[in-house]
Amino acid sequence: MAINTPKQTSHLKREILVRLIKAFLSDNFEENTRKIPFDMRPKGSEVPYRCCIYKERAILRDRAVAGLGLAIEDTDDSELLSDMASEALKREQPEENPLTVLQTACKGCVPSRIYVTDLCQGCVARPCVNTCKFGAISIINGKSTIDPAKCKNCGMCAQVCPYQAITKIIVPCENACPVGAIAKDEDGHARIDFEKCISCGKCVNACPFGAVHEKSQIIDVLKQVKAGKKVIAMVAPAMFGQLPCTPQQLKEAIMKLGFAEVYEVAQGADVTTKKEAEEFIERLENGAEFMTTSCCAGYNELIDKHMPEIKPFESTTKTPMYYTAEIVKKEHPDAVTVFFSPCVAKRREALKNPNVDYVLNYEEVGAWFVALGIQVQTMEGKEFDTESSAEARNFCVTGGVAAAVQTLLPEELPVKPVVINGLDKQSIRDLKKYAKNGMCDIGNLIEVMACPGGCLGGNGTVNAYKPALKQVTNYVSQSDTIKNQQD
Repeated sequence: MAINTPKQTSHLKREILVRLIKAFLSDNFEENTRKIPFDMRPKGSEVPYRCCIYKERAILRDRAVAGLGLAIEDTDDSELLSDMASEALKREQPEENPLTVLQTACKGCVPSRIYVTDLCQGCVARPCVNTCKFGAISIINGKSTIDPAKCKNCGMCAQVCPYQAITKIIVPCENACPVGAIAKDEDGHARIDFEKCISCGKCVNACPFGAVHEKSQIIDVLKQVKAGKKVIAMVAPAMFGQLPCTPQQLKEAIMKLGFAEVYEVAQGADVTTKKEAEEFIERLENGAEFMTTSCCAGYNELIDKHMPEIKPFESTTKTPMYYTAEIVKKEHPDAVTVFFSPCVAKRREALKNPNVDYVLNYEEVGAWFVALGIQVQTMEGKEFDTESSAEARNFCVTGGVAAAVQTLLPEELPVKPVVINGLDKQSIRDLKKYAKNGMCDIGNLIEVMACPGGCLGGNGTVNAYKPALKQVTNYVSQSDTIKNQQD
């Protein structure tokens, strides 16, 4: 299961967002934004996390910069938050890369390596020495010693040590990244290589200091609402597991934020299900050995940047967000569309789709509710105009996409679903093996989710997985199946 960002860093992000929203709604956005670090850490206040109040203010400033939708890497330390707030107001479209690293918050962790602790007993059997294929371990002064120039960080020595005296020191963000897109720069701080990054958000979840941030688009959306535009929200099914309310209450609460209408993205998931089922049947009839689903934006980025060999096996069907946005723009050509997302990868997908204008994650929407004092669970509720299927609403759960597609397949079709529950180095190796062999030895319909648990495990979610799953499951159980809807 995905590791959620520690509570304190989540609370800091939310408080920054709440204060930014309130500043935007005030009479002086720029000045009230400038004061945020000082209001949160006034003179003489307790310093809970860092060495001094000035360090804390510097980090809060950088969090506010990310909240404004700007990259920390491109800003000058001397630039005032008020000036950056003005810059955010002038922005016409979101920046290309959705992540930024707060170097002020980055701990500059020690390098990742295999390390022999003082528990080493210098045993006669020498299992670590005998296991190492690279000759990296020798006995010096009666203790095992690892030569870092020879060590490949495979960890085999740690596995065989009878005293568990050998451990792997990891850098959380680097260890979490499945494609090696984040590493230390010359100053020892984390830096993202966006040529490699697939925007899976695993580094955001992994960093215990909250140093890896999404660049928020909340100011962009607030501008559109304030300008009186017809702004329409597209809510992914995972959001129905985030807050203690019904989907109908959530819809009314969203409209109180200033949205003209709310579309359920499960509506687009029904289109995806139908098209993927048709495509799967056609591929098998043409002799294909397997097909992978295409709903996960992080997986699609992985293919484009790192695994072109599996492209022929990837479904060409678009994502539920794509089809929902297409429906919205057809019915409301002049609308500004905002996708409510559980993960950062959807920001990258949206940049490639002219029908999706902005993306907000659930943290940002939650902060907006707090800033306006909206109690979602007290709403009477508004019904959705279109009823989506139970299978479509279950897309956000691991196995949900494959199950939905299988529902529309002929009973005589030899379908064997396979679920990849989270992208990591091993699952990427498996996918590459399937592509190389031209077949998957355990199945033929492969659902790939970048996040363990599916979209409910995305980095932008706010509820713990189990209670979120319970809420979504309850909503799914109240919905009609896709077959009954078609009948």
